[in-house]
Amino acid sequence: MTGLLLASAVALLLAGCAGMTPGAMAPAGAPNASPTPTRACPQIDGADLPPDCVPYDPDNAMAQNERYRDRMEISAASRAAAEEAVVALRPALEQLRSSGEVSPDSVQAALQDAGLDGIQMIGDERGTEFSANGPEGGCIFGVVSDDPLTVEVGGYVMDGGCFTPRGGH
Repeated sequence: MTGLLLASAVALLLAGCAGMTPGAMAPAGAPNASPTPTRACPQIDGADLPPDCVPYDPDNAMAQNERYRDRMEISAASRAAAEEAVVALRPALEQLRSSGEVSPDSVQAALQDAGLDGIQMIGDERGTEFSANGPEGGCIFGVVSDDPLTVEVGGYVMDGGCFTPRGGH
């Protein structure tokens, strides 16, 4: 009886090992046939990367990193409504520029008087960069200072909203 039990155990053991495929279940501590990437390495023409690297294009990565500032497209109707608002807003901003009153408070008042909302700005007494929601979507944005006066129309930035973020994200 002991012999029969021993023979059955050996047969079960051999049957279990016969179904295994290479690499399916390596014993603990056994080296893996293909290394797992553990770091990103810049791809350089003509250079072989170590097997533990995931290659990436550094120039493309930098370009993609700056996309958060890009503006989305807006519809023709949104653009037309925003440009109409700019025609009404520009004289008030020009008056601020020519009088030298280009502080955030005065720019905000002009934007509010033009019926715009979602106003954001950064600046001081020397000049103010601003953005606001367009009447039917999109954005109105620009700079009011002693020298330049710019007022533009465009879509939301990729990070969302109308104000272009400073620095990185």
